Amino acid sequence: MREKGALRHAVAAHLRAVRVLHKVSPRFFSLRTFSSLFSAVSPYVTVFFSARILRELATLRRVDVLWRWVLAGVLCVGVVTALGAVLQRRYETLLSDLWGRKEILFIRKMFSLDFSELDKQENHDLRAQIRQNENWASWGLMKVAYVYGDLVGGVIGLLSGIALTVSLFTSPVPETAGWLTALNNPLFALLLAFLMVSVSILAGKLIAAATKCWSGAAEEATLGNRLFGHFGFIGLYRERAADIRMYNQQNLVSAYWDTNSSFGADGPIGRMARGKMGVYAGLGVCVTTLITGSVYVFTCLKAWGGAFDVGSITQYVGAASAMITNIFSLIGLMGTLETNTGFLDQTFAFLDIPNAMYQGSLTTEKRSDRRYDIEFRDVSFKYPGSDTWALRHVDLKFKVGRRLAIVGENGSGKTTFIKLLCRLYDPQEGQILLNGIDIRKYRYDDYMKLFSVVFQDFRLIAQPLGDNVAGSMEYDRERVRQALTDAGFGDRLDSMPQGLDTMLYKNLSDDGVEISGGEAQKIAIARALYKDAPFIILDEPTAALDPIAEAEIYGKFDEITGDKTAIYISHRLSSCKFCDEIAVFHQGRIVQQGSHEALLADESGKYHELWTAQAQYYTKEKE
Repeated sequence: MREKGALRHAVAAHLRAVRVLHKVSPRFFSLRTFSSLFSAVSPYVTVFFSARILRELATLRRVDVLWRWVLAGVLCVGVVTALGAVLQRRYETLLSDLWGRKEILFIRKMFSLDFSELDKQENHDLRAQIRQNENWASWGLMKVAYVYGDLVGGVIGLLSGIALTVSLFTSPVPETAGWLTALNNPLFALLLAFLMVSVSILAGKLIAAATKCWSGAAEEATLGNRLFGHFGFIGLYRERAADIRMYNQQNLVSAYWDTNSSFGADGPIGRMARGKMGVYAGLGVCVTTLITGSVYVFTCLKAWGGAFDVGSITQYVGAASAMITNIFSLIGLMGTLETNTGFLDQTFAFLDIPNAMYQGSLTTEKRSDRRYDIEFRDVSFKYPGSDTWALRHVDLKFKVGRRLAIVGENGSGKTTFIKLLCRLYDPQEGQILLNGIDIRKYRYDDYMKLFSVVFQDFRLIAQPLGDNVAGSMEYDRERVRQALTDAGFGDRLDSMPQGLDTMLYKNLSDDGVEISGGEAQKIAIARALYKDAPFIILDEPTAALDPIAEAEIYGKFDEITGDKTAIYISHRLSSCKFCDEIAVFHQGRIVQQGSHEALLADESGKYHELWTAQAQYYTKEKE
């Protein structure tokens, strides 16, 4: 019962994989079917015409008939071979295309996941495991593409072989053949057929057992492939070149090259191939040669007895041998299916990760006056898998159109606060309210439109400058230009060779422009301004800027943000002075709240402590 359940599970998993791959490449499986059809039939076409030509040569030798068979054979074999080659070439092209297209499944899944799920390390580990399975032996989805063709070809080949070998058992030996007439006994034919099938099944099971050995090597192969993927190409990365040379890191890399032998002849996989896996595979091949020899003997004895001519020997031996090979292959595929099912289970475990966050149904108000009140009411939060509260009992209400600065030491909860505000996470305790309504009740995508955020670890894309700012290929060029100017990027924009159409970085274009970290940060700020959301949030927005550029951003901050509610996170306390209010975070709590002057006056407070620690930076300002 367990084997039946495992088989049903394997079949169901592979059928689902076929449906999934068909969505990203609708033409692949239909073309693979035809390609496998021609590949499977081609040997039998050759066998059939060869038998007819030999029969004519061995019997009547009629020239006109012989020529007809030769011409028909050349024509049919040529057509089948040519079509098979064209289809095979097209199949290989679509197969290569499928390798890339199947990544769409994972990319779309990553895009659709809640940030809270995407941020979990175990989900990234699962995706990495799936990628490693594919890289070292195509296990998982791509194995289905190969197995499908082998399965179709094996079934068609088996049916073709049966059609060409039926007469081997039904053609009687003449009564004048003496003891050879015993071959006419149906039991004899049934015995040989039973031996052919049973031995082929045994051989297939041996190959299946050899294939299952790969499951035991998965962990070792994954580690080896991961090491190779990292250390094998580390010398290609330009950003690593200086460190490698300055600190002789090539010696560390060489150590891994010298010791990593996962795929080497003397490594664990190599030893397994020489051991149990190799023995199973070798026995499987040996068993098939024995049954092939039995078919030869049976066929020759019937021909000797006069059941058919010498030309038929070629047909029967060739067809029977091919049929045995197909049975052998089909049974071996069962082992491949069973082994691959475990890898598919990992794939579908990732693709089936549910989104736990409630998506909401209310539409946020589109207010022209941008009056959106946000309140944190006794909010507490800890990250999944952690026992430590990142935020604890946080109460805070934003004043619309005001500037709020958030300060505190590293790990005090500042960025976590922003992630909760943007609903990248939901708190375990308390509520976050928008205009008096729990933000979980609003449509998730609608609520996200309220915020423009420049995260500390922002990223730009190797695409044109204007596309980066607008997040689209079609955009208002004047608005983009104004956003870049407001962010302090105007002079650099004027010097760019193609203006807004200048490609950033050289990843995808030799004409791309490399930009500094400070310039990238200005572009990220421009991106937030272009979105024109009611709330603008800047997480360490000037960390990579020089003092002059930083002063420029601060000086224009009120003008830039306009009537937006601005939230500003910074370690540089002097940059918070222009804000209307400052919230001081410490160990996940808001310990102080007020204006710069009021907080600084409290010499026992955390803000005064932080300010004093940075006092050397403000000496000139005090003087």
